[in-house]
Amino acid sequence: MVELRKVSLDEVQSFNDDPTLRIKTEEDVEIWKKTQSFADYSIFLRRLTDSVVNYYLPWSPDVAAQGAVKVLALLDKLGRWVEDIPPLQTPQRFGNLAFRKWGQRLEEECDGLLEELLESEYRPVLRFVKPYLMTSFGSFTRMDYGTGHETSFALFLLCLTLVRFFEPVPEVERQLVLVVFLRYLRLCWKLQDVYRLEPAGSHGVWGLDDSHFLPYIFGSGELRDQNAIPVSAVLQTPLAKTNLYFLSISRIHEVKHGPFHEHSSSLHAIAVGVPNWGKVNSGLFKMYEAEVLSKRVVVQHIPLGGLLEWDTSRLAHADEGDKSTIARMPGQSSTSSAPGSVSVPSSSSGRHSAPGPPRARAPRAGLGTSTAPLSQPVGVTRAPWATSSQRLDTLTGAHGFRAPAAPSPTAMPPPATFPRTTDKPEDGP
Repeated sequence: MVELRKVSLDEVQSFNDDPTLRIKTEEDVEIWKKTQSFADYSIFLRRLTDSVVNYYLPWSPDVAAQGAVKVLALLDKLGRWVEDIPPLQTPQRFGNLAFRKWGQRLEEECDGLLEELLESEYRPVLRFVKPYLMTSFGSFTRMDYGTGHETSFALFLLCLTLVRFFEPVPEVERQLVLVVFLRYLRLCWKLQDVYRLEPAGSHGVWGLDDSHFLPYIFGSGELRDQNAIPVSAVLQTPLAKTNLYFLSISRIHEVKHGPFHEHSSSLHAIAVGVPNWGKVNSGLFKMYEAEVLSKRVVVQHIPLGGLLEWDTSRLAHADEGDKSTIARMPGQSSTSSAPGSVSVPSSSSGRHSAPGPPRARAPRAGLGTSTAPLSQPVGVTRAPWATSSQRLDTLTGAHGFRAPAAPSPTAMPPPATFPRTTDKPEDGP
């Protein structure tokens, strides 16, 4: 397991560049992907995922890390604010104005919350982690939430780990995923439901999830090294909420109506076309880099500087041909892929901002259902932003994935570019 670097508190006190918005162009995205901060985040996500392999929900540690306990107290306090600030009785389908009041309270009390969280010796860290906490729960201007906000919370945890507020050891990292991140996830779901937050930049049925991505990475990591639960088990509802992957899909069934293969075609295609959880996990890492961390409309809202340095004179990767950090397992060559490796659908799930093409979204619970009869054959569909030559049944995208459409789960063939479960197993990871 690759070690995560340490930033001493003396170094923190010498920083003079507060986190600000640095990414403004596509070239800036490519620059960021070669910085030390991007490499740190890559290592951090790998370590978090490795720490939860073969651990399932509900889970509690034998000895709770003091830092994790304090973050849980912070999240619980934010959750109580929802009770203090009820939604306004407004006719809008998305975006209750009370969410702005909740965000205003967070802005006013953020310094105090972080002072309670951080011991006196860690106070110099406060100004470098505050921007990430502030952007972890959605946009108070647009009243939406997406994968960029989720990434901000992960970067918040990364910053605290770099300065060793959290120790980078499996016992603590496991708590960050199965206790802290889970509590954060439930808080975000509460905010989304109470204040009717719009999915930020969602591609609807063509995306992985309207608002989240990391639960699928962590959840597939939990299931990665076992064979008792097949990937196709996600199609058998109701699901046991024993891992973050199943928990997230159960959440989808709560807020969306209609056949799963229609409103969540990417997740359905993974369920019927990927032979094991190891390949799901590795493919989701690739997809996360391509569809979240490499999208300017997402990362342009992530502040960089300070602990997550923006030093273009000292790049983490000198080799210009090194184009993928998150997607590669540690030690894997950038010019070759592991035997049997697979990719996952190209989609742009929830982002920070919502510019761009029109979106098609499955109806949320209580907001109407599809008028098409379930027995109606599902023909070839086309994303609304695609050109006439970019039909979904032939578009392979950046990941070589074909997202099939079918009238029923049993009738859907595995994607042509994925290894079939009946194929002879290949050597290698």
